[in-house]
Amino acid sequence: MVDSRTVRLRGDIPVSTAFVERIEVPSAVSAWEPYPSVYEINTWVWLSDLSREYGTTVNLASVPSPEWDAIAAYGFDSVWFMGVWERSPAGIAIANQNKSLLDGFRRALPDFRPEDNVGSPYCVRRYVVDAHFGGPGGLAIARQELAKRGMKLILDFVPNHVAPDHPWVAEHPEYFIRSNAEDAKNDPSSYLELFGTVFACGRDPYFPAWPDVLQLNAFEPGLRRAAIETVSSIAQQCDGIRCDMAMLFLNATFERTWGGRAGPRPSTEYWVDVISTIKSRHPGFLFIAEAYWDLEWELQQRGFDFCYDKKLYDRLEHGNAENIRLHLCADLAYQGRLLRFIENHDEPRAAATFSSAKQRAAALTTATLPGIKLFHEGQFEGRKVRPPVFLGRRPDEPVDEDLHRFYATLLEAVNRKTFREGQWSLCGRTGWPDNQSFQNLVAWSWTHGDERYLIVLNLSDCPVQAQVQVGSADAGANKWHLIDLLSGATYERDGNEMLSPGLYVELAPWNYHFFQCLRTGKCKNQDESTKERTSR
Repeated sequence: MVDSRTVRLRGDIPVSTAFVERIEVPSAVSAWEPYPSVYEINTWVWLSDLSREYGTTVNLASVPSPEWDAIAAYGFDSVWFMGVWERSPAGIAIANQNKSLLDGFRRALPDFRPEDNVGSPYCVRRYVVDAHFGGPGGLAIARQELAKRGMKLILDFVPNHVAPDHPWVAEHPEYFIRSNAEDAKNDPSSYLELFGTVFACGRDPYFPAWPDVLQLNAFEPGLRRAAIETVSSIAQQCDGIRCDMAMLFLNATFERTWGGRAGPRPSTEYWVDVISTIKSRHPGFLFIAEAYWDLEWELQQRGFDFCYDKKLYDRLEHGNAENIRLHLCADLAYQGRLLRFIENHDEPRAAATFSSAKQRAAALTTATLPGIKLFHEGQFEGRKVRPPVFLGRRPDEPVDEDLHRFYATLLEAVNRKTFREGQWSLCGRTGWPDNQSFQNLVAWSWTHGDERYLIVLNLSDCPVQAQVQVGSADAGANKWHLIDLLSGATYERDGNEMLSPGLYVELAPWNYHFFQCLRTGKCKNQDESTKERTSR
């Protein structure tokens, strides 16, 4: 029996109130910035590397201080520990019988051994920190170490499905999409019988079912109440959550996927119910949606603070500069609530996807746009192997020192208040009748008080010549000293020319400028120019 001095981090896990008090939001952490940065870490793999490096078992409670310092040195606002929840033995057993998964494990890890399959972090057995990481106490210590260095903590929530050995399967079968023996017989890869009940396996409607997880029912009132309590318990342990495949639990999407099996469509949205309740209990708690299918805006309207910008990623990989520019023409209220990235645990490594020059241009793009900037552990070192999330270790890879220096310089340049709180604006650019290469160029500016920055990129494999119209209201009244924070080059320019016809730039393929703009004096002909404009 649980006495009055205990609370439940989940319905089935009693934890002392003294422990909960110790894991409340650390006082050293301030409110979220409008445009924060996030560093995603594959927790199991990262700790495996540290254990090997230090010659002893390292968990979240025992990470050496220099490792926390190294993360903080990049200037991140937060760390996302991907995959801290308890892994599923049942899910591991299912994965070990899946030839396709095993082949993928061996491609990523040629010396793969069965024990390297530690289970998918998105096949959650319980929302309790896995003992391998030091349990809830280990996470609390890690959170304190981050907070000491001014960083917040983000964790995962998987709304769509749970592992076959999750307690809800036996205790609350009504929380799930269920079926019958005929379906299980005809489509055994999509249904699983447990405790005399046939459960549907979790799915994205555009792909085959995931055989290691069971589908939760977004329309079930009891499941919604249980999800709110689960997220509330998570919110006591971190500062925000990344919600896996969030668009699957929109009413319209869920109804199209499951039809009558889900029961009657509720009058309210799952995410409105969950997010509004959690934010009333935990003001300032951040919700990030993994989102696809052009549903980002809708998810923002349902309460999400930020949504994945997969469209930008796809256009950086396969599109052209004009498509990217058009994407960035959307209203700032929408743009500022997107999460920008060029790799994460679901996408191929940037170093394996982009050429060296293109990766740098893409990284500068995502690092200097409004919204959340997401970086992935291993991205800076140029890792090319993306280990499947089931694996507990990864192969050794050489560090790309040049790329690492580039990222160090870039992150130092964007580690300024302007890029967290400033005003972003897309810049116009023009060319000449016989030279339309300007269409391969995109540019934008940031302002915050007296600080000015200008980013200009050639997002193509052809040379570019263009004139960039710097739209700052006071640009024409001053002379400007332009310092390229990435190359160190400096230029002196007249503000009137920067306004019209524009700042002349000439860039090689995938090249760029990252200018800090400093006023050095008034334009020589300011009075005359003012009189001329006034007389018109």
